[in-house]
Amino acid sequence: MIDQNTNLGLAARYLVDDLPGARQVGARLNGILCKIEAGESPSAATLQFLAERGLEAIRACVISQRDWSEFSEQAEAERRERIERAEQKAADDAVALAQAAESRAATVKQYFAERENDPVFRRRRESKELRNRFGIGNVDADQYRRIMRLLSELAAGRRLSPSDVAWLRTEADYCWTDAVSHAWHTAEAKAFTEEWERSQDPWTAVNASGHWRKAGEPRRSLDLTAAALNRPNLESKLRSALTTTRGGAMRDLARHEEAMALAFEAHALERSSYRPCTLLGALHMEAGNLAAGHSWYEKAEELGAPSEAIDGELRALMARCAPEERERIRRFLLQHAPDRFAYLGR
Repeated sequence: MIDQNTNLGLAARYLVDDLPGARQVGARLNGILCKIEAGESPSAATLQFLAERGLEAIRACVISQRDWSEFSEQAEAERRERIERAEQKAADDAVALAQAAESRAATVKQYFAERENDPVFRRRRESKELRNRFGIGNVDADQYRRIMRLLSELAAGRRLSPSDVAWLRTEADYCWTDAVSHAWHTAEAKAFTEEWERSQDPWTAVNASGHWRKAGEPRRSLDLTAAALNRPNLESKLRSALTTTRGGAMRDLARHEEAMALAFEAHALERSSYRPCTLLGALHMEAGNLAAGHSWYEKAEELGAPSEAIDGELRALMARCAPEERERIRRFLLQHAPDRFAYLGR
């Protein structure tokens, strides 16, 4: 007989390499093979184990010391039969698993089909989909009905009343997500655009332009303001407002030179308005001219710009900057107005 030292070789030698226990150190079958190979006499328990596992060729070999060729022929036949049974079992198991999965899918489908006719289930599902759409998690129970009503209005593209907007942004501010803000600005922009097209009142174009910008569509703002600025006999205050919002749209589109020219034009038209000054402050800051930007922001506040609006503008501007530029702006503002911008030090 050819001597094999490895477990794999031993399993292959006795034609049981298809059985994991023949190759695994410490497994009972592997231990039996090692003892047979060492010439030890099998115990009654060993013979019973081999019989229970259907390993008759090995069992007969150790009992009667049969010829190796005779053993090999029987062992090979047993091995072939085991492999065929294993393959058949695997195929049967796969079919059973597929049938079970199909049955589960049919059960789930039937369950949801039945629930579709349940108004409570349908409302809950629609509520969850609506909250997911607007990035809102759990809603306070006492605010739930009103919030879901307002979300439904926004989802349908309808405007909200000023009182509802004020309530959302204060009492339920956790629901004023970016998606809600975008939907609201879009609805307002469309409404003001329709009003402009109907009435040709340039002030409605100013309002529409601001909302289109906040809805992320500054090109719509450019189209509106271009048409409105072509209206004859515009008073300077109105022309300044149109020019300012148009400059803001140019800034949104990174057309900074055009934005700067429009901002200066708007300021020249209406020197008492703080809005062109705010735009000039932002444009100079973005261009890296911090002293000029700060000066324009100061002028805007002198003319009535809310400090909160300036702070919000600065935060948004700094958030878009590279870290080095953000730190440069922070240090500049703290150096030139430490009390005014003390929050930047924190």
